[in-house]
Formats: sequence, structure tokens, C-alpha cells
Amino acid sequence: MKSTKIDTLGECTFPSPARYRNYIKEKTVVLYKAEFSSPEEFLEYHNMEPVYFEKSGPSEKIYFDPMWISCGIVTCGGLCPGINDVIRSIVMELTYRYGVRRILGFPFGYQGLVKKYGHKPIELTPNVVSHIHRDGGSFLSSSRGSQDISEMVDYLVEQGIKILFCIGGDGTLKGANAIYEEITRRDKKIAVIGIPKTIDNDINMISKTFGFSTAFSKSIDAIYAADVEANGAPNGIGLVKLMGRHSGYIAVNSALASKDANFVLIPEVDFDLEGEGAFLPTLKQRILSRGHAVIVIAEGAGQKFLQTDGNDPSGNKKLGDIGKFMRDKIIEYFHEKNIPVNLKYIDPSYIIRSMPANPEDSVYCGFLAQNAVHAGMAGKTGMVVGMWNNIYTNLPISLAVSERKVLRPETSDLWRTVLASTGQPDSMLSRASL
Repeated sequence: MKSTKIDTLGECTFPSPARYRNYIKEKTVVLYKAEFSSPEEFLEYHNMEPVYFEKSGPSEKIYFDPMWISCGIVTCGGLCPGINDVIRSIVMELTYRYGVRRILGFPFGYQGLVKKYGHKPIELTPNVVSHIHRDGGSFLSSSRGSQDISEMVDYLVEQGIKILFCIGGDGTLKGANAIYEEITRRDKKIAVIGIPKTIDNDINMISKTFGFSTAFSKSIDAIYAADVEANGAPNGIGLVKLMGRHSGYIAVNSALASKDANFVLIPEVDFDLEGEGAFLPTLKQRILSRGHAVIVIAEGAGQKFLQTDGNDPSGNKKLGDIGKFMRDKIIEYFHEKNIPVNLKYIDPSYIIRSMPANPEDSVYCGFLAQNAVHAGMAGKTGMVVGMWNNIYTNLPISLAVSERKVLRPETSDLWRTVLASTGQPDSMLSRASL
């Protein structure tokens, strides 16, 4: 594993004006591993150098003098429930707890950090952001795609920014890490703090990203509609495509919460379409025996059936539209078998990601934002705030973007529970391919 050590700009010498009753002790850590196969493994693990994360929280002494610094906030990538909650909480914490007087919001993602685009920073105050959490999307707007790192750092220096808060997913955090590295190369005292935003919940070493709870709770409405449609016609099939490029967390959690899905197809579990034991024959058995079926498929599932080339502006490999492909393939298959079906296809992706945060996400966003502010004011940099083992943690951005977090079917309690809930086979690979 990469190092979990957090970089700092220097010694903390200013007493914190936040006046919290409890501060984090300087060397408090959160163990990476919480489960052991036996007491003997536990003892052996603790006799070695254990892997741990730094615990998040306010420090009694801070690095920056709040009276003389400016802070910046940027939101990048796709929209996600909770962005505005994070912006609001950062501004409130900086203003009321630390007394920071100048907070700038850079519009349209990393474009807002490049002077030539002409996007003027927005002065963020409590009055400006007080009600933005009621709205979906991003108050600062967003954009995809990389920008010139040198130009962005030039602009941060010009604007006098001392702490930059980057709200975004894998691509955003990679950009934030590049900014941090350029700042370090120039020996500038600017802290870069990431806040993990992705509906897919696929950021490495972070238990949960904000927006995920809202996403799968809203997805339930689409699954419910698919179930109603499937039961409302002879041989009815409801097909729902949900977000999840590399990870099936939304599809899995939505299916478990709704309890209406009969099949869940995710990127982490391979399947075939035809042949003994494959998906389409298994679906046929379900239709012939029960007369209806509800299928939930993640957008990254079944990509082996589609031909795509190139990357999108965020650097992600372009995906084929598995939802429409599966819709057409199912209709074609049953037509060839001379079995009439009534299929309804639902893709709620843009409806879900534009929603305001639900109460659980809204509370979580507040904690992430406040801990990000605590870290930035203490001069920590090149890090992202997250959660591990139900404790808020600080970890290096380089570790968070080192790989994608995915569901592991062979060891996952989630996947085992999905199989029990849906009744689908553990494998839908063709017998011929095994």
C-alpha cells in the first residue's frame, strides 16, 4: 500500500479561534484493518507495523492566521447530490469558527482557475450560501476536462489563495493532486484539500462518498415503476439502467432497498447472454414460470458486448450504452423464441444526479466539509477527507486515486445478500465458457 502519511506546510503556531471543547490529539490514528480471521492473526498484525490513517478533526493550534488568508472552492466533474451542502458548510465553518474573511468560489470547475476563460470568482459569504443546500446541482457550476496545471497555480497565487478546496471524484482528485505537486515544486505555501464527490461510491480507501445515499434512495422510485409496469402486462419486463461505471454499489443497494429486482447486473460480475446458464435463457425461465421480471443493470456492466473507443473529457474510457443494448437484445431474443414480451426501459440517471441531497447525505456533507476546513487551517495538504471504519480520516490524494474501489463478489456480504434477495444464480456465464 502507498504511504498514508499526510504532508503539511509547516508547524502550527496560531491558537485556533474555533474554540471547540475537544480537539484531535496530534497523533490520533484510525487502523486500516478492523476484521481478523482469528485472535492469533490479530496479535500477529499488531506485532507488525500496522497500517493506519490520520484521524480528521480540529487542531488546537493551526498553521494559517485566519485574518490574513483567502480560501478558494472549486467543484468539478458530473453533478451530484450534496455539492451545495459541502460548499455551504465550508463557508460557514471558515467564517464563523475560524474568522476567515475572504472566500472565493471558482465557477465552472478547473476552467475557473484558468484566467483566459474569463470566469470571475464569486465572493462567498454566509448570506450568499445560506439556502443553496435546498437546490440540486452546483452553485458554482462545473465542467469536465483537464486544464494547464501551471496556469491554474499562477491564478491561485495571483488571487492570494492559501487553501483550495477541490470537490469532485476520481478525475477531480487527480487534478487536485497535480496542482498540489506543482505548488510543492514551486515551494508555495498553499494547501490543497479534496472532498470526495461521486455517486458511484468508487473512491479508494473511503467507505462512502457523498451523493451515494441520495442516488440509491432515488433509484428506488425507478425500480418501483419498473415493477409496476412489469406486473401490469403479460410477460412484462422492467429494465432499469443505473449509474456505476466501474462499481455496482448503486445497483446493488437500490435492489436491496427496493426488494423488487429479480436480476442485478454489475461491472464486477461477468455474464454471458446466450448458452446454457447464461442471462437470456435464465430470464426466459423466469418469464415462463412467473410471467414478469425486473432487471437492474449498472452502466458499466456487460461492456464486453459493446465496441467503444477513446476517452471522455474527464479521461474515463467511453462506455457503450448497455441499457439500450440490453433492451434491444432482450426483445430480439424473445421474438426469436416466439415468446411475446412487454418491455419497459427506464434510465433515471440525470434525474437522480440533479437532486438535492437527502437528509443522510446532507449531514454527511457537513461533516466532510468541516473536517476539510480543519485540515486546511492546520496546513495539511495533498490530502482528501473521508471515512473509514465509521471514523472521519485524512488520507493522501495519491492513495485515494491509486485504484478504483469496487465490490468484490467473492468476499462481499452485499453481493451474497443480493443473490438471496433476487433469487438470481450466482453465475450467469454460459456453461460452454466455464
